[in-house]
Amino acid sequence: MVEHEFGGPPYLWPARPALRVHIACNDVSGCPVPTLLQPRDFNWEQLKADANLRDIGLSNSLSWKVTLVTVAYYVFGLFLWKIIPAKKVHGTKLGHHDRPLQYRFNAFSASMVILSICAAGPFLQGAEFPVWNFITENYVQLLTANILLSYALSVFLYVNSFTGDTKYPNRGGTTGNLIYDLYIGRELNPRVTLPLIGEVDIKTWCEVCPGLTVWILLDLAFIAQHIVFTTAVQAYYVLSSQYNESSILTMMDITTDGMGFMLAFGDLVWVPFLYSTQARYLAAFPVHLGGSRILAVAAVFVLGIYIFKAANTQKHLFRTQLNHPAVRDLSSITTRRGARLLTAGWWGLSRHVNYFGDWLQAWPFSLPTGVAGYMILPAWAAALASSGHLAESPSRTMLDGRVAIQGPATGWGMIFTYFYVLYFGVLLVHRERRDNAMCAKKYGEDWKTYKRTVQWRILPW
Repeated sequence: MVEHEFGGPPYLWPARPALRVHIACNDVSGCPVPTLLQPRDFNWEQLKADANLRDIGLSNSLSWKVTLVTVAYYVFGLFLWKIIPAKKVHGTKLGHHDRPLQYRFNAFSASMVILSICAAGPFLQGAEFPVWNFITENYVQLLTANILLSYALSVFLYVNSFTGDTKYPNRGGTTGNLIYDLYIGRELNPRVTLPLIGEVDIKTWCEVCPGLTVWILLDLAFIAQHIVFTTAVQAYYVLSSQYNESSILTMMDITTDGMGFMLAFGDLVWVPFLYSTQARYLAAFPVHLGGSRILAVAAVFVLGIYIFKAANTQKHLFRTQLNHPAVRDLSSITTRRGARLLTAGWWGLSRHVNYFGDWLQAWPFSLPTGVAGYMILPAWAAALASSGHLAESPSRTMLDGRVAIQGPATGWGMIFTYFYVLYFGVLLVHRERRDNAMCAKKYGEDWKTYKRTVQWRILPW
């Protein structure tokens, strides 16, 4: 019997969550849009007017020019992956196969090439560098293009899994339910051979190459509008992941999940477009933190990085260099399978203390937005409001004379700017539950003994 992940076949995640975020939180009428601040008077036509969208559909959000540019970006990324020297690493054993797959990793170098090109542009042309204007002026069209590509990739992966020899099938993705199998993926590590490029491992390339780099590019497009701190911490997060990209080979995404719509959509759309929401918000309504608050938020970020990296380094040393001075005296449990489960150091605090560090370093993505929320008023309305309580709210004057002011929207924008932290926390809790179930099945009674020794799941105590 095959167990369904993520609730099984019935659910279908919204196809365009980031587009809905754009509609509900934008630089046209506010974040959230005025219609949502008065739910009793909600009107669909007014919502579309607030978002400056006459027709919320493909006719309004699709541009073939932008789609071609998006495809060209992916082709260029594959070209860089091919020509840039790469580190070759063997992954973990998959299924019943004796030999692990070999992977090529050079995402960090590829990003450096792309970012260097984008850095040279503003140096020569200033903030009006066409790349940044193209991104900000065609945000919805870029989002739609990536959504369509994720759908196309998902369908290709599903159909391709039935042709030829599926060397690494995903047991959880062969339920016979078309929707669920397409979503979760029928193959663990699908590989294709492309002309002039050669063999490409689709999953690892999508996980660490195109989407993560787009995340930085979106942030940089917003930083052209003076958003610095949030972009800096998010860029560090992305580039650090790409610099250490071989570490993904032990992640559940690679070893357990199939490559289907879930990962294709997640890598190409969900991560870059939804995770950059904070920078996009700050581009429309900048928040001036001041030195002390910047130091406080930076301290949270550094603490999260320290816990995350220190815990993972300790685990890696324990697995690969058992006699290393840093781990040789740490207590552990030896299972009947011969594996050793670390019960001291960072891993004596909780069974996934690294998840706690990872979640902690996500907070500075959202904290700079503060108590988020703003509404945009035309100049005449702003003048009238200046005599009332709205005058006491922080505000900024826009280039066209309109005024962005918090007013009644104060706090409601946090639904959008803090969504990443909430979602990421839920994701890590769910991942811990999946890992717990797999380890219980793998180690049996030894896992129960381990859980009695290390009682806490993610948060210590």
